[in-house]
Amino acid sequence: MKIGVISLGCPKNLVDTEVMLGLAERAGHTLTPDAAEADVLLVNTCAFIEAARRESIEAILEMAEHKKRGPGRRLVVAGCLAERYRAELRARIPEIDATVGIDEVPEILRAVDGGQAPGQPPVLQIRRRPSAERSGSDGASEAPDFGLSAVRRGVRPGPPLPTYLYDGESPRVLTTPSHLAYVKVAEGCDYACSFCIIPRLRGAYRSRSVESVVEEARALAGRGVREIVLVSQDTTFYGIDRGERGALPRLLRELNSIPDLRWIRLLYLYPTTIGDDTLDAVAECDRVCKYIDLPLQHASNRVLRRMRRPGTRSSYERLLGRIRTRIPGVALRTTFIVGFPGETTRDFAELCEFVRQVGFDHVGVFTYSHEEGTAAHRLGDDVPARVKRQRRGQLMALQKRLVVRGNRRRIGETVQVMVDGASPDHELVFKGRLQGQAPEIDPVVYLTEADPAALRSGDIIQARIVGARGYDLVARPLP
Repeated sequence: MKIGVISLGCPKNLVDTEVMLGLAERAGHTLTPDAAEADVLLVNTCAFIEAARRESIEAILEMAEHKKRGPGRRLVVAGCLAERYRAELRARIPEIDATVGIDEVPEILRAVDGGQAPGQPPVLQIRRRPSAERSGSDGASEAPDFGLSAVRRGVRPGPPLPTYLYDGESPRVLTTPSHLAYVKVAEGCDYACSFCIIPRLRGAYRSRSVESVVEEARALAGRGVREIVLVSQDTTFYGIDRGERGALPRLLRELNSIPDLRWIRLLYLYPTTIGDDTLDAVAECDRVCKYIDLPLQHASNRVLRRMRRPGTRSSYERLLGRIRTRIPGVALRTTFIVGFPGETTRDFAELCEFVRQVGFDHVGVFTYSHEEGTAAHRLGDDVPARVKRQRRGQLMALQKRLVVRGNRRRIGETVQVMVDGASPDHELVFKGRLQGQAPEIDPVVYLTEADPAALRSGDIIQARIVGARGYDLVARPLP
């Protein structure tokens, strides 16, 4: 059968999609980018925040319309939305034929083929067990209101939390450009941040072995992948759950020895688990990008306490200073939440001052989403939506001014650029990235006066920065 897929949410979710597609392809199914040709429509969903849920539901409804126009088609919904709202999805969108929760990734073939035990309902009951923020499109049809009662901390109706974790032998169909792949080193989360539902959707933190990750990385390099991006809910917690202190630095050094890999990037680090041994490994390994992604969420001590986040503004300042000292030339990325319950004008002003003082290379800003099942849900959503949007706009405007100023200072600099491919804007313009720019989430480098015959995706070239365009840089390849 032909399978058409929509994968929403973060790179961690994308890896799950790629494993499901790999299992389907190994079983003889084929993939199609055209929903009109698909026998099975697969939507892997995100349920992290309200905007992500809306996007997921709209995608499901769109695929449900495609299903109506093609008799015999199946609609399969997977991922966090299926994990969190399985019964509601089943009741409200009867076109859904199967739901696949977080623990059910290995059973995707049963969902695709329609296998079910006698007496089961039409929706397949397999063994029980989400970027900068994207807002809903103007004019889009309203998503169904899945109003659920709050799930209290420590109480989860039904089956236990997920425990699934893929390994290096799991088949994958890469949906990223051929020179790039995400590698999920762990699943789940042990933290209790008051705004976050992920531990209740994904289960406790569980790391893969170093050997499993290295095996997968070698296989990906053999397929032509030149950059791998290591992801998990907290990548610096890697190995700690297995009692393996120093596992991440060891992993980085082993990955650094794979000849065909050119860049190794870390995403989703955590301020209390990023130790000097990890920083030293990043600094010493020539293939590891000098790039630290450290979601801090806020800088007001008062808001951080209500968020149940570790540390204070002063401890964050010391940490960021230590990172810059141990990794010269490092690019720093972070994310913040504005409009958290109880955030005052003074709290927000402190956050802006922190951003101005630190000078991050990249900042992403989310408006607070009031999520059932989180501790913050009991606080009351007391910052008006209009104020949240204003604060997000103000903080992003501040960050843009800082970045534009910094980019102008870089004109004339010689840099290494990884080529990502031709730009859709012009046949002689290519897009690429510096070590300090992660795929999809960060700005890019536009390569002008480029010879299409001389550049291939995955190449790393020398270029000179000749201009700046907002967040992005413009560079000319050197001979």
